[in-house]
Amino acid sequence: MISSVTRRAWALALVTTLATLAACGGGSDSAANDPLPEPTPTPARSGQLESASLLGAIPAADITAALASEESLAEGVVPRYAVTSYRLEYLTTDADGKEVRASGLVSVPQKPAGSKSPVLSYQHGTIFRDAEAPSNNAVASEVAVVLASLGYIVLAPDYVGFGASKGTPHPYLLSTPSAAATADFLTAARTWRGQANVADNGQLFLTGYSEGGYVTMATHRALQTGGSPHLQQLRLVVAGAGPYNVQTTMDGLVDVVRDEQPVIGALINPGFLRYLGGSVQREVRRLLLRALIPGDADVAYDIRFIDRFLADDVRALDEISSVYDYKPNVPVRLYHGRNDRTVPYASSVDTLRAMQQRGAGDLVSLTECRAQPVAGHLECVPPFITFMLGQLAPVVQDL
Repeated sequence: MISSVTRRAWALALVTTLATLAACGGGSDSAANDPLPEPTPTPARSGQLESASLLGAIPAADITAALASEESLAEGVVPRYAVTSYRLEYLTTDADGKEVRASGLVSVPQKPAGSKSPVLSYQHGTIFRDAEAPSNNAVASEVAVVLASLGYIVLAPDYVGFGASKGTPHPYLLSTPSAAATADFLTAARTWRGQANVADNGQLFLTGYSEGGYVTMATHRALQTGGSPHLQQLRLVVAGAGPYNVQTTMDGLVDVVRDEQPVIGALINPGFLRYLGGSVQREVRRLLLRALIPGDADVAYDIRFIDRFLADDVRALDEISSVYDYKPNVPVRLYHGRNDRTVPYASSVDTLRAMQQRGAGDLVSLTECRAQPVAGHLECVPPFITFMLGQLAPVVQDL
């Protein structure tokens, strides 16, 4: 998501730019006023396995050594198995519902012949370089590899825009294509396991943090809505610090700017931006993009949700992006820190309330991250992994 340094830079630039452009006026046309695209029927081949290639094996000792580094995201994890990783390529859909060839990482623990393992679908957080995509980064420190060393068959989709689909815009915070890339990877990986004689134990878990938490929730909702056969295996969903309510997340970004630049606060109150002239809209959009995506990103992003936000189109933003308001059919365990300035804690609170209002009851819970000295976005990543593994422990079998 967004760093505090970038936010401050954006706020300063926004003050100068809005003051200049508001004085100069501008045209009335804006991309934010374009109609929503008509949905395209899902291609019949979605989830089809196209290829599988061996990436290599990593000894448990190498994973242990990687976990000892200061940069490790996992704490207190003791690898049990060596891990063999594969890159799968499969068919899914992009932001416009068109067929695209995507990829993902499958990491398998090296257990005795005939052993079974639970399947853990791990959705990664926001990345900006293709080299960081899971199937391009199957190293000892990769979270998917670390989790596999504990006994899980780990599936880690690269997402559309990365890996095999680099060049296609990444559908950032767009719920339908985000869910499709993960659900279709589940299908392709199931086909591959059958072909490769990799036995699972019939248990499936979904997890992720930040954008990964968002994609996890989008996937779960899509599996339910579509009556996916994967639901028969799904046991638990664990999501951390995700922008499930995208309107709340964007409002939180505005609040940061308002706190740091009170003079501009009145100008960026909800309901104001849609009345700006076209040139002002375009410049504000450019500044938002700069805040969200660093200049050294080497992948393209489809971020049409920003246009809906700038148009104050709450309905459209909810339809194409937000994933918080549904009743889960399996336990959903949320995790978030109150001091998160990247994704507001309110996003998880909104999700808890919405699900409980729909009758979820104890199926949904929210646990507060208490990292010290501050429970911020990055600070809560290691404790989230500990929390996630703790939630899976009473349910998982065959580790």
